[in-house]
Amino acid sequence: MTNFDFLQKEPKFHSFADVAVAAEKILPIDVAASVLNCRRAMEFAIKWMYSVDTSLVRPWDDKLISLMSTDEFRDAVDDDLLTRMHFIRKIGNIAAHDSRKISKDQAMLCLENLYIFMDFLAYCYADSYTEGSFDPHLVETQPVSALTIPTPSEAELKLDALMKENAALREQLTNRREQQQETYVPKPLDISEYKTRKLYIDAMLVDAGWTENQDWINEYEIMGMPNKSECGRADYVLFGDDGRILAVIEAKRTCVDVAKGRQQGKLYADLIEKQQGRRPVLFLTNGFDTRIIDNQYPERKVASFYSKRDLEKLFNLNGMRTHLDHVTVDANIAGRYYQKAAIQAVCDSFDAKNRRKALLVMATGSGKTRTVITLCKVLLEHGWAKNILFLADRNSLVTQAKRSFVNLLPDLSVTNLCEEKDNLQAHCVFSTYQTMMNCIDSAQDEQGKLFTCGHFDLLICDEAHRSIYNKYRDIFTYFDTLLIGLTATPKDDIDKNTYEIFDLENGIPTYGYDLAQAVKDKFLVDFLSVETSLKFLQDGIVYDDLSDEDKEAYENTFTDENGKLPKSINAAALNQWIFNEDTIRKVLDIL
Repeated sequence: MTNFDFLQKEPKFHSFADVAVAAEKILPIDVAASVLNCRRAMEFAIKWMYSVDTSLVRPWDDKLISLMSTDEFRDAVDDDLLTRMHFIRKIGNIAAHDSRKISKDQAMLCLENLYIFMDFLAYCYADSYTEGSFDPHLVETQPVSALTIPTPSEAELKLDALMKENAALREQLTNRREQQQETYVPKPLDISEYKTRKLYIDAMLVDAGWTENQDWINEYEIMGMPNKSECGRADYVLFGDDGRILAVIEAKRTCVDVAKGRQQGKLYADLIEKQQGRRPVLFLTNGFDTRIIDNQYPERKVASFYSKRDLEKLFNLNGMRTHLDHVTVDANIAGRYYQKAAIQAVCDSFDAKNRRKALLVMATGSGKTRTVITLCKVLLEHGWAKNILFLADRNSLVTQAKRSFVNLLPDLSVTNLCEEKDNLQAHCVFSTYQTMMNCIDSAQDEQGKLFTCGHFDLLICDEAHRSIYNKYRDIFTYFDTLLIGLTATPKDDIDKNTYEIFDLENGIPTYGYDLAQAVKDKFLVDFLSVETSLKFLQDGIVYDDLSDEDKEAYENTFTDENGKLPKSINAAALNQWIFNEDTIRKVLDIL
């Protein structure tokens, strides 16, 4: 008997049930193998969800991080459950790189989190559901010969094949999930502070490259506290290579608001600052919610902890940083008055206004790329940035931007992740959103994970539309960095609001330079409009007016399952859902 027997009773769950059972059976023998099978079972189950649920829109690839990052998947799975699932993903990544870093307790928590996810799946999609709870006593040792562990090749799932296999179930199971999800009661998250620290928080530290008892110490004694013993114990203290304290972590149990540790953490930071002459960064966390107080910007939520090199870079930059109130702009790169004004506006936003996001709305052709290149030069020279990430949604835009940076800032080391998979050490990284999503977990060097959440100091988002932000928003929430958006066409609709992304009021960017002003200044020329009409687009398609050949095509296309044929298709329907190649050709000919 196992905790996952309920999965094997449902034939539709066959693609992942055996892997989940194998993860449980092998845990007493090999914790790393158990974790890897937990991750595989979760990945296969998620792919199965995409194959049966029409509300889930398939992303650009089938990698786990991509599947878990779509808006539609996040709508289907609540935040607490998603955090549990990301724990399985992260521990699985650690197990894949170094199995020695996985504890039995972490493997057991992966198994319990997997059970909770599978319970949610059964509640939403199974023909019958019986409420249960995870029983750790069922996880017992069995002879290796008695275990049937599917190998990766045997259990590998292709989403295309699943989509075909489950096509008949899609409408039925989508409706069932949408109804059931409304009444699902999430499993309780309350575990002790000790377990929170040893399982969730320790895993976050290992994922960020920290090593226990080498550069991180638990229960670190700090003298001078306002109590009888004058001694306090910080939950975690993170050390740099020079032996000085880089950060303090104040931990709370999973169900407790992290804000309750704020005052205690600030006391520790105050005392450490007195002792070593430098104030450490403070992290507040309960394993699910993590905040940073970096002594410059307001307290904010972060995806995880900074790595050691992230923190050391932060302190090095702080030591070199100078104010941005009156910057010198390189006129050879961006010499127009509005480009200089845009650069100063962003500098004022980052410095004097203490904001971490800026939006430049500039007409196409007015030199957005030159403006942002000059801005990067200013931020590099004034100690505000060392590592820069430039993101665009198409390879051609990435290549074009990189070429401009190379030509105008020849001393800056650059790399295009879409073309140079092994050149990861450059200070300016160019990438599509898709490529960067895939690199976050996979990019490694001799020190471990490279693209940790504090790796970049500046993120430039080219063509910052709401649709881009929605589709790839995990990138923006993962990297804790200054953010600059570039666009010529901002949106201020309720569901597509570019300004909201950058914490700005509707219609008020950090700096704007529109087409009308550019034409008035004679930097751009205005557009010309050509008006024309085409018969189909104006009058629609009438069956009786067609040639015999076109009538045959019309019949083959529009005859319904009952053999009925519409006499005509009006222009509105034609514009909405019919793609007519001949009409497209005529429009292009006129253009």
